[in-house]
Parts: sequence; structure tokens; C-alpha cells
Amino acid sequence: MIYTQLILIMSILASLVFAEADPALVNSRRAELETELKKYEAQIDDYQNLIQGKQKEADSLKREIDIMSAKISQAKIAIKARTLVISKLVVEIENKAKNIKILESEIKATKNSLAEFLKKMHEHDNFSTLELAFIYENITQFFNELESLDKLQASLQDSLKRFSVLKLDEEKARDELQITQQEELELKALQELQKKALENAEQDKQGLLKDTKGKESEYQKILKDKQKNAANIRSQLFLLVGSPSIPFEKAIEYANLAERHTGVRPAFLLGLITEESNLGQNVGKGNWRTDLSHSRCAGQRTAFLEITSELGLDPDLMPVSKKAWYGYCGGAMGPAQFIPTTWQLFKKRVSLITGTSPASPWNPRDAFVAAALLLKDNGAKAGNYNAEWTAAMKYLAGSNWKKKAYRFYGDDVMAIAQKYQEQINLLQLAFR
Repeated sequence: MIYTQLILIMSILASLVFAEADPALVNSRRAELETELKKYEAQIDDYQNLIQGKQKEADSLKREIDIMSAKISQAKIAIKARTLVISKLVVEIENKAKNIKILESEIKATKNSLAEFLKKMHEHDNFSTLELAFIYENITQFFNELESLDKLQASLQDSLKRFSVLKLDEEKARDELQITQQEELELKALQELQKKALENAEQDKQGLLKDTKGKESEYQKILKDKQKNAANIRSQLFLLVGSPSIPFEKAIEYANLAERHTGVRPAFLLGLITEESNLGQNVGKGNWRTDLSHSRCAGQRTAFLEITSELGLDPDLMPVSKKAWYGYCGGAMGPAQFIPTTWQLFKKRVSLITGTSPASPWNPRDAFVAAALLLKDNGAKAGNYNAEWTAAMKYLAGSNWKKKAYRFYGDDVMAIAQKYQEQINLLQLAFR
């Protein structure tokens, strides 16, 4: 009887697993989103090609306006594309949540069946085999009961194995759900950042049109004024996170040092460090006790304490990045925003170049060299647009760098790098 009940329970549970939304409808919607996403991505690539082509043209008001307009259009489409990706993640989250509920039902039912098995086994345990032989009126009944007992024991073992598998499946499903939820929140945060960047870009465009009154002659006057302003460029502050700001000329000096040992273009390095410093809110204003407190941050917490101890620094006084509202761990350090475990991998290589021993993530020169080394490892030494863009994306997202939803980070770094290259070129002209 118990064995029959088990089969029935398992059949019901198996049917529950497939009691989700119509797979055909889900796949159809997914295909629609993928098609739409590919369309947007193709448009983004077209605008990027247009921007790169325009940047090769001689300075003119039309060129500058065309570049600004293309970047604005590109950003708008990127926002639309990321919205689609977020929509896909929302569907995934819903499906994963449903699967967890199904697994919870299975686990509950399996627990109940286990309880029934154990109760029945306990009843049999109260009698010896000899006692059972006297209970039943004939030998056929006796052997039938023994056979049922064997089946009961086998079913109990199967149910225990099933329970173990279900618990593992549930844990895996919850981890996957958590990862997907975090990715969704990260993309939403990036979405807000790009929307703000878009607003700034539109303001810059309107500001340029206002300053020039739409006339090429006025634009050329502004351009000449900029070219005469090398002294201001040298003295302007290069903002750093968790470290004192330094004159732009000093930042170039550190970037040049890094280039000699890594081959990474100074303007590109400066662009990346600027993006790292400006990307997140509260960057460099956190504390390890709060922002590395989660259990998932244990490795980072240990590495951070090792770094500060080695440098003779009070960990409570050293600024780190605050954990994002969508994440578990902060703890990124200094201008290059290295997380503690990554810094541990690079510090000896940094010391060999800078002569600082031990190297410090809060020392601007050490930080510049560390960032350049990582960018070199990521292929930036090749020096072309694609190589640098890819290196920047890997700096941000590691193995997830190919995700199109993150691409604005690489685009931003390259745009900032271009501005710095123009300033570096002006400084070089001033010294001729």
C-alpha cells in the first residue's frame, strides 16, 4: 500500500515540474526580444563606425556637432537595448521563482512520504520476524508482508536520495535566482548612469551651439583659445578616489611611466581611471567593516586587512568603495579601484616598476601602474580602438565583458581618452 502511494506521489510531483507557462509562448517571446535586441545592437555599431569616421576628419563645427549627435543617438538606442535585456531578466527571474516554488512543493511532499515510511518502519520494528509469523493466519500472508517490507525499505532509500537531490536542486536554483536578480539590479543602475550621461551630452551639444551661434568662424575662435590654454591644462586637477588629487601634468607623468613598462597609451589609461573614479556614487567613501561585512566578502576582507597591515595603515581609516545598493561587497581601493584580492595579484609587479615596496593601492603612481598592467594583460598594448575598448570592458566586467548591456562603459572610457589625447597633444605642441 505504502509503495503504491509513493508511486502516486512521484507521478503528481513529476506533473508539477512541467506545469509552467507554455514553452512555445515563452520561446516565441524570447525570440522576439532577441530579434529586436539584434536590431538595436546593429544600429549601435553603425553609430560607432560613424563616430570613429568623423573623428578622423579635420576639426570643424559640423564635425563636432555630428559626433555629438551620433553619440546621443547611440546612447538612446543603448538605453532601449538595455531595457530589453532587463525585460528578459525579469522573465527569467519569474520562471526561476516558479521553479523554486515547485521544488519547495516537491520537498514538502517528499518529507511527508518519508515520515509515512518511517512510521511504517517503526511499526514493523516492534515485531521480530518470528512474531510476525504467528500474527498472520497463513504462510502466504506472512511472505507477502515480508516482501512489502523489503519494498518499503527500498522505497525509503529512494525517497531519501530524492530528498537529497531536491535540496541540492533548490540551493542551486536559489543561487541562480540571486545571480540573475543582482544582474538585473546592476543593469538598472547602469541604465540610470547612462541616462544622466545622455542628459549631459545633450547639454554639451546645446552649449556648443549657443557658444558658436552655429557659425564655423566662432567655433574656430573657441578652438584657438583652447590651443593657447596649455598652462591651464597643466595646472588643472586630476581627480582621484581615495587619494589626494594631483595636477593633470603629474597624472600624465605617472601615465607615461606606466606606458614605458606596459605599452598602454597614456590617454587611454587616464580615461579609464577617470571613468573608474566617476562611475559610481559614494566611490571611495566606504569602510571595510560595513562594506566588506557580508559573508560573501570574506576573502576580500582578509586580503584588505593583509594589505593595510603590510603597509602599516589603520584599516578603519582607509577609504574603500561603498557596496552598491544592488550588491554584496564594496572594498575597491584607490584611484584604480582594485578589489583587495586583485591587488594582491599585482602588487609585486607594481613594486618592480615603481620601486615602492610594498606597493600601495592608494598611492597614485602605484595605482596608475597597476591599472596599466591589468589593461596590458587584457590586450590594450595593441593600441587600436577595439583592443583598448575590449581591455576597458574586461577591466569592468571580467569574463562578462561581452555583454552588450555593459558596452557604454567602454564607449565612455574611449570618449574620455580622446579628450585627454587632445589635451596631451596641446601640451606637446606648447613645448615645441
